[in-house]
Amino acid sequence: MDLEQLTIKEIKNKINNLNNISQQLMQQLKADSRKGVQQIAQRIERKKAKAQAAKEKYQEMRKYEKKKLADGYDLICGIDEAGRGPLAGSVVAGAVILGTDTYIPGLDDSKKLSEKKREELFDIIYQKAEAVGVGIVDQDRIDEINILQATYEAMTEAVDDLGVQPNYLLIDSETIPQVDIPQAGIEKGDSQSVSIAAASIIAKVTRDRMLVEYDEQYPEYGFAGHKGYGTKSHRQALEKFGPCDIHRKSYQIVQKHM
Repeated sequence: MDLEQLTIKEIKNKINNLNNISQQLMQQLKADSRKGVQQIAQRIERKKAKAQAAKEKYQEMRKYEKKKLADGYDLICGIDEAGRGPLAGSVVAGAVILGTDTYIPGLDDSKKLSEKKREELFDIIYQKAEAVGVGIVDQDRIDEINILQATYEAMTEAVDDLGVQPNYLLIDSETIPQVDIPQAGIEKGDSQSVSIAAASIIAKVTRDRMLVEYDEQYPEYGFAGHKGYGTKSHRQALEKFGPCDIHRKSYQIVQKHM
C-alpha cells in the first residue's frame, strides 16, 4: 500500500476493510510522518494487544477442561444457575458443552458483563457450543422443596435438556446429588471455567427475559428492573400491593406481606 498517495481518511477506510494487517504495513504506518497515521498504527496495536489478552484469558479459563480432557473425558459440561437469591420467579440452570477448538472472545462470569454483552454472547454460545441445556423450576416448586433442592432439580433438568450425555460435569460451587455423572464443584467457577461461564450466561439471560415478560403482567412490581431480587423498590411494592402469583411464598420477607 502506497501510503504517501493516500489521505488519512483513505488509509482508515482501507485498513477497516482488511481482514489481516501485515507486519510490513504496520511498519509503513509507524514510519509515516503524519500524526494521524501514527495514531492509526497505535490503535491497531492496542486492538491486537486486547485480542491477545482475551485469548490468553480464555486459555487460562480452560484449565479445568484441559485437565479433564487429559483424564480421558471428552464431553465436559459446565453448569451454573441464576435466581437463587430473588424473592420472585423461577430458578434457572444452564448447561453447556464447548468443543475443544471453540473460542468465544469475551466469555466471562455473567455478573461481570453488561446486559448488552450477555445478550450478544448468549446467541454466540448457542451458535458455537456442541450442546446447550436449560432447566427451569418455578416458584411453586421452590416453595414446596426449598431453593437448594430446586436448584439441584433445575441443574438436573438442564443436563437432561442437552440432548447428549456428558461424561463430566463442572459446576459452580456445587455438586448435584441426583446426578450419577462424575463431577466437581468449583468455587467461583463462573470466572474460572469457560464452560461454567457459558452456562452462567445462558441461565442469566434466560431468567432475565422471563422476568421482563412478567413485568408486563405485573407492572406494579418493577420486575424488569430488579429481576425479582429484594431491592428497596421491590420491598416497597410488596408492602403496598402484597405478593403476586410469582412470589416465593415460603420466603419470610414475602410471608409478612401476605
